Formats: sequence, structure tokens, C-alpha cells
Amino acid sequence: MIEKIKALCIKYRELIVYVIVGGLTTVVAWGCKFLWNILVFGSPALPTLAQNSVLSLVENVSGILFAYPLNRRWVFQSKNPKIFAEFIQFVGSRVATWVLGWVLNLLMVNVLHVNVYVSTIVVGVVVVVGNYVLSKLFVFKKK
Repeated sequence: MIEKIKALCIKYRELIVYVIVGGLTTVVAWGCKFLWNILVFGSPALPTLAQNSVLSLVENVSGILFAYPLNRRWVFQSKNPKIFAEFIQFVGSRVATWVLGWVLNLLMVNVLHVNVYVSTIVVGVVVVVGNYVLSKLFVFKKK
């Protein structure tokens, strides 16, 4: 039984580590977003369109800066010597999922009047899945 578990861990190592790194990234990004919301905007549950856009930007910039080195080293174990080019691709893929998340978040909060904290969780799931797919297929692709 232990050998089967070990084999599964080896087989799905990348996905398991991605879930851990993604969880940590989510904690950092959401922490920055919610802290900004509290300190700068006074913690509205339904921020204005402008506030919501700023919060989305804060969340994504902090998430990108935290996630890239961990994804490069621990998740995808990249050996690409062109780190800057790889980082630009990473940022590009994260900008794509940020736009998707931003639109979904604006729709949920500013049109459907869903609480910003609930919306953040729902959109976060969509974005995490999208980030993994884009990172796997375009940024850290194996040669």
C-alpha cells in the first residue's frame, strides 16, 4: 500500500506541488488584496468598479511576483537559461488569466452584487486552473 501511494506521489508530483504552491500564492495574493481593501478603501464588501479594479491589480501583481520563482524551481523544475524571457512568458500567461478573472469578478461584484470575498474565491478557482494549463503548455513546456 505504501508503495502504491509513493508511486502515485511520484507520478503526480508536479500537480501535487502545484496545488501547494498555488495555495501559498493564493494566500499571499488574497492577503495583499484584502489588506489593501481594508487599509486603503475601508473594507467595503461591494467595492466600486475602480476600487475593484485596483484590488484585482494588487492581487495579481503580488501573486505573479510570489509565484514565478516557486513555479520555476519547485513545480516545473525549469532549467531554461533564459530566465527573463521565461518570466515575460509567465507574466503574459498570468495577464491572460487576470483579464478573465477581472471580468468575472466585475460581473459578479458590480453587476450581480456578489460579496467581494465570495467572488474572489469563485474566480480564484477558475484562475488557478487556467494558470496551471497556460504554465504547463506555454511557459514551462518540456522540450
